[in-house]
Amino acid sequence: MRTISILGATGSIGASTLDLVRRNREDWQVIALTANGNVLELARLAKEFGAALAVVADEAALPQLREALSGSGIEAASGRQALCDAAACGADVTVAAIVGCAGLAPTMAAIQQGKTVALANKEALVSAGDVLMASVERYGATLLPLDSEHNAIFQCLAGNDLENVRRITLTASGGPFRTWDAAQLEAATAAQAVKHPNWSMGAKISVDSATMFNKGLELIEAWHLFPVGLERIQIVVHPQSVIHSLVEYRDGSTLAQLGPSDMRVPIASCLAWPDRMVTPMEPLDLPALGELTFFAPDEHLFPATRLAREAAETGGAAPAVLNAANEVAVAAFLAGQIGFTHIAANVERVLAGDIPPAPCSLDEVLTIDHDTRIVARELLELV
Repeated sequence: MRTISILGATGSIGASTLDLVRRNREDWQVIALTANGNVLELARLAKEFGAALAVVADEAALPQLREALSGSGIEAASGRQALCDAAACGADVTVAAIVGCAGLAPTMAAIQQGKTVALANKEALVSAGDVLMASVERYGATLLPLDSEHNAIFQCLAGNDLENVRRITLTASGGPFRTWDAAQLEAATAAQAVKHPNWSMGAKISVDSATMFNKGLELIEAWHLFPVGLERIQIVVHPQSVIHSLVEYRDGSTLAQLGPSDMRVPIASCLAWPDRMVTPMEPLDLPALGELTFFAPDEHLFPATRLAREAAETGGAAPAVLNAANEVAVAAFLAGQIGFTHIAANVERVLAGDIPPAPCSLDEVLTIDHDTRIVARELLELV
């Protein structure tokens, strides 16, 4: 039996992870579960899985959590430090699925335990890639990519040397607005943006998929995880979301990982690694799929991938600035303060300003993130 902690247990990644744990109870002991503010669901899950610790990020929600766990023997805690404590509790596997820069410090705390971290938090690598990867090496941690695209690349690279890689291709569904024109995008609503055609995800990541910032962030992630050079990483739109990524080798062979649009597949890959585990997924029915199609990204209508590549090329703190500016813009869009196309426009305006040097520590990353958010919010007022 192995131990597991899940940071972000009530989100879509957490729910999918716990579904697999539930199906394999004899293999797992849950140590810690965290949530942002969904206290009742957190308490329910903590009691179902017999967690030792339940942490809610919202400190004001701690009394409610304690009441919900009364008599269970499960420790309740709240706040940023408690999230890091949960990450540092020494579980064999820690699933890092807290959305946004709020997940940076807990992810780093998990890495410092020198165990296995299944990383679903995009922002950790985008904003703090060099710092995070240096910590992975320093503490001897095993970092497994949980995103479907990066997990697909990881599987396609198994047993192969990066020196033999000619090209890595990240696939993108194109989101709900893939076929829309400029006028339609100008009028797009938040309700439309969060309705992804293939995946069930939270609001922020769904909007990122609609703008293609999701793929831009994944490009920077891949650049850190699989250091073949930025010029060898490309993006292709694949609406069916059956091929999750591809790796082309210098001999002309291209390996692809295929699977259903269900996060339990890459999660199972991480939980069982280096082995495999049974999942409830039905086998792929290729004749039923009929055909798989591919398109080049339209970076005129969806400039996010261009902005992400330019940020990576600029270097320094540009990726961290990109991420923070995007988070502010997405929040403003979801709140009805700006239009859909203003998300990328505002990020580009922030990136046009002064870019700080590359951060050397988590504190520096968080300072850059904080300062960028102030600038981004000021620019929003000018929209």
